[in-house]
Amino acid sequence: MQISQIRDAIAAAASAVVLPAGIAKLTCSGFTPDSVVAPHFFVAEYTQDYDKAMRRSLDELEFTCRVLVSTADDRAAQRVLDSMLSGSGTASLKQAIEAARGEPGEYALGGLAHDLHVMRVQGYRWYEHQGAEFVGAELIIKVIGDGSS
Repeated sequence: MQISQIRDAIAAAASAVVLPAGIAKLTCSGFTPDSVVAPHFFVAEYTQDYDKAMRRSLDELEFTCRVLVSTADDRAAQRVLDSMLSGSGTASLKQAIEAARGEPGEYALGGLAHDLHVMRVQGYRWYEHQGAEFVGAELIIKVIGDGSS
C-alpha cells in the first residue's frame, strides 16, 4: 500500500462532510499541517503491522486522525464537533469516510486498499496546534490491503 496516497484519499473522503448552515466548510489534509483553518480534519500518526497474511499479501494500518474546531464559542464548537463524531448524518465523518469503501466487491479508497473501518473516537479534549487552541477529537481508522504494493 502507498501510505501517502491512502492518507490523501482518507482526507478526500472526509471532505464530503456537510456541516450545519453558518459553519465554515470542513478543510481536510492527508498530513499534519503547520497551521489549520478550523474546522479542520487531518490524518496524523499511523501504525503499520506487516505480514498479517503470508507472502506480504496483507498489511494493516491504523491511522490516528484529528478533527479540530474553533473555540470562539465553546458550546457551539462542541455541538459542531459532536455532529462530526456522530455515527450517521450529513456531518458524520464516519459515514463520509466509510462511503469510500466502495460497493461490495470493490476495493476501498479508489482501489488503494482492500477495506477500511472507522473504529472509534478518542481524545475528546482541548488541543493546542501551533499556538492556537481548538476543541477536537481523534478518530482511529483501520485500513487493510496488499503489503506487496
